[in-house]
Amino acid sequence: MLEHDIYKAIAGEETIAGLAYTNEEIVDTKINRIEFDGIVFSKCRFVNCDFSGSSFLNVAFLNCDLSNCRFQNCYFRDTKLNECKGDGSNFSQSSLHRVIFESGSFHYSNFTNILSDNCCMSNVDFCDSAFQEMKIKKILFHTVNLSRCDFFRTKLKGIDLSTCNLEGITVSDTFKELQGAKISAIQAMDIVQLLGIKIV
Repeated sequence: MLEHDIYKAIAGEETIAGLAYTNEEIVDTKINRIEFDGIVFSKCRFVNCDFSGSSFLNVAFLNCDLSNCRFQNCYFRDTKLNECKGDGSNFSQSSLHRVIFESGSFHYSNFTNILSDNCCMSNVDFCDSAFQEMKIKKILFHTVNLSRCDFFRTKLKGIDLSTCNLEGITVSDTFKELQGAKISAIQAMDIVQLLGIKIV
C-alpha cells in the first residue's frame, strides 16, 4: 500500500496525507520531493531510501527502521521519531521545526548544516554522528549519547548538555563551540582532556 501511494504521489506530484502505515517495508527507493502530511508510520522499515527534498508535516515515525536513509534538504515540522533506528542516516541541510527524537539510535548519522528550531532530543544514541555547522534557534538535549560526535563550528551557547555523554567530542582548536554551554562537574573532566590537560 505505501509503495503504491509513493509512486502515485511521485507521478502526480500529490501530497500523501491523513494515512497510517504499519509493518510496511521499502528498500532502495527514491522518494524525492514528496509532501507527507498527518502521517503515522508504525514499525515500518525504510532501508537505504532517498527522501531528499521531501516535507514531513505532523508526521510520526514509531519504532521504524530508517537505516542509511537520505533526508537531505528536507523540511520537518511537528514531527516525532520515537524508538527509531536511523544509523547512517543523512539529515544534512534540512530544517527541523518542533521535531522530537526520542529513545532511538542514530549512530554515524549526519546532521551537518541543519536548522534546528525548538527541537528535542531525548534518550537517543547519536554516537559518532556529525553535528557540524548547525544553526540552532532552540534545542533540548536530555540524556543523549553524544560520544565522539563532531560539533565543529556549531555554537552551543546556552544549551544544557549536563545530562549527556560528551566523551571524545570534536570541536575546533579554539573550543569556541563550547563557550556558554552548560555542563556538569563530571563532564568538565572530559572537556579538560580536550585541552590536553592531564589530571593527577
